[in-house]
Amino acid sequence: MLELQAHIRALRGPILVTGASGFIGVNLLQRLLKERSDVYAAVRRGKNWRLDDVNDERLVVVDLNDFASTKNMVDSLQPQTVFDCAAYGAYSFEEDGGLIYQTNFQSIVNLVGLLQGRQFGAFVHAGSSSEYGTNCSAPSEDSACEPNSHYAVSKVAVASYLQYMGKHKSFPCANLRLYAVYGPYEDTSRLIPNVLRQALAGKLPPFVDARTSRDFIHVDDVVAAFVRTATAMQPELYGQSFNIGTGTKTTIGELAATTRRIFDVTDEAEFGTMEGRAWDLAEWYADPRNAIAKLGWRPRIGLEEGLRSTAEWVMTLSDAEHAAATKRDPNARRRSVSAIIACYKDGQAIPVMHKRLTETFKKLDINYEIIFVNDCSPDDSAQIIRDLSLIDPHVIGISHSRNFGSQMAFRSGMELCTMDGIVLLDGDLQDPPELIEQFYQRWEEGWDVIYGRRVKREMPMLWGLMYKLFYRIFARFSYIVIPHDAGDFSLMDRRVVGWLLNCPERDLFVRGLRAYVGFRQTGVDYVRPERMFGRSTNNLLKNIEWAKKGIFSFSDTPLTMLTSVGIVALALSTVAAVVTAGLKLLFPGIAAQGATTLQILILMFGSANLFAVGLVGEYVAKIMAEVKGRPRLIRAALIRNGATTELLPDGKAR
Repeated sequence: MLELQAHIRALRGPILVTGASGFIGVNLLQRLLKERSDVYAAVRRGKNWRLDDVNDERLVVVDLNDFASTKNMVDSLQPQTVFDCAAYGAYSFEEDGGLIYQTNFQSIVNLVGLLQGRQFGAFVHAGSSSEYGTNCSAPSEDSACEPNSHYAVSKVAVASYLQYMGKHKSFPCANLRLYAVYGPYEDTSRLIPNVLRQALAGKLPPFVDARTSRDFIHVDDVVAAFVRTATAMQPELYGQSFNIGTGTKTTIGELAATTRRIFDVTDEAEFGTMEGRAWDLAEWYADPRNAIAKLGWRPRIGLEEGLRSTAEWVMTLSDAEHAAATKRDPNARRRSVSAIIACYKDGQAIPVMHKRLTETFKKLDINYEIIFVNDCSPDDSAQIIRDLSLIDPHVIGISHSRNFGSQMAFRSGMELCTMDGIVLLDGDLQDPPELIEQFYQRWEEGWDVIYGRRVKREMPMLWGLMYKLFYRIFARFSYIVIPHDAGDFSLMDRRVVGWLLNCPERDLFVRGLRAYVGFRQTGVDYVRPERMFGRSTNNLLKNIEWAKKGIFSFSDTPLTMLTSVGIVALALSTVAAVVTAGLKLLFPGIAAQGATTLQILILMFGSANLFAVGLVGEYVAKIMAEVKGRPRLIRAALIRNGATTELLPDGKAR
């Protein structure tokens, strides 16, 4: 223990642990935090059950598959030691091949590329014994890899990449090929926690074939291997892979016998009654001699001791906690929410919005992120967002190159958000964040879209009547069902947002598209308050533009009306022409004296024609905007952790 403490204190800081919400990452993080104050955890979705005791200041919410946000993290933290534990595909139910390669390979290429060339101490990657595939009987590190799954292929690719970076680019990195790691905080759907849960109740779960073997290594030994690898990092170790296992082959039959003996289980084990993983093999164990010789590391915790210590953790879990401590059932956890706030001249309101949103999300006890989209506001909104992101890792800022409007601000946030549900709010606090609690409750009941329905507005009566009139005219004209008095304020499930983002139009009208994509939708009534700070940026002309945007985007009625008026006018003109011609022939002197009637008719039909051409022109203008194919929006910068990263046209950081 004292030796490990000394090695932890010798690490170059700051220290970054990626994938810190996972089993190995959180154990590593917790051990480092006992000795150091400069340790940071990179997590994709905020806190989960493993991180409840970790201070928010230690967390960095970042999607490592997003190059710009990864660069922002590296630039702001300037890490000197990185323990990379982020991965996808290690569980049999994680089957998205594209995401496996993106997470396990491309994101690491991006991260290492950003770290290369800086003053840097060590990059230690959590590899896998799966890299050996079918060649898994005590292989040495230079044995052939014969991967037999997408996950294994991705891990082999990373090992080869790190070998190249270490040997040819002098990047201080190493790959640890981990065997069957177990211990506290392990996903409860895995073998050891499940066995121990049953054993503590005097029973045993069903097992796979008794001859199937693993090399069980306790997570504390793995944590020590990470630390020792970082402190031992020298040029001769750059790019090397090391087997991290006990070197002992333990069959499932032997595990069952040991468990029965330790916990006095009288039940006989039943083998072959559980389906094994596709890649399970009978001779799967490590040759750790290279790690012992070059890293000065060796496993110290035997299987019996490890099972006893892990059982102590399992005993602390209630039935509900045990059921929730797994990724297998996505319904076992509270779903997460991204709040997207469109900001324009809302500098005073942003801190209040942040405080009220944070209180709401903490009351709901869910993972969340708060995305402020600064739509080129002329005030100090960007600085306020940056200051908030420095003290709260849940805050992300997006700055636009010019004002693209609130609809594109919402789209900008939706394209970058990472949570299960998305809430859209205006930045002026007229959308009360506290209503999200009711939205969330309806979401949990099975609704896919929950929108705020403005039953009353705190504004002059005339304006209120005009808004209500617009929504009813809009709903009457539209070819889809539009709910009355429903603005942008809403909570949408991730799959709804996915379909909404598939709509390619540039003249965006979110509340119309939200109705267009369908799914199960419901409303929550609320009274919309007045703007808390400043004066509204809306006026009569802007509201007319809003009305035009909605009607011309979701209604063909104006064109249909023109056709109908044209047909009626043609019929009337034909009748009038026949009557006039007849009267002229029968009564030559009856024709009107003067041009008044003629002038009135010309003015009326001329105005009608101009109006018709104008309506057609509105549709043509929308067609032109779509055909030009200009960028819908331009993100100038991304704000995370108190740092601003300028973005290039391809979305990557400059």
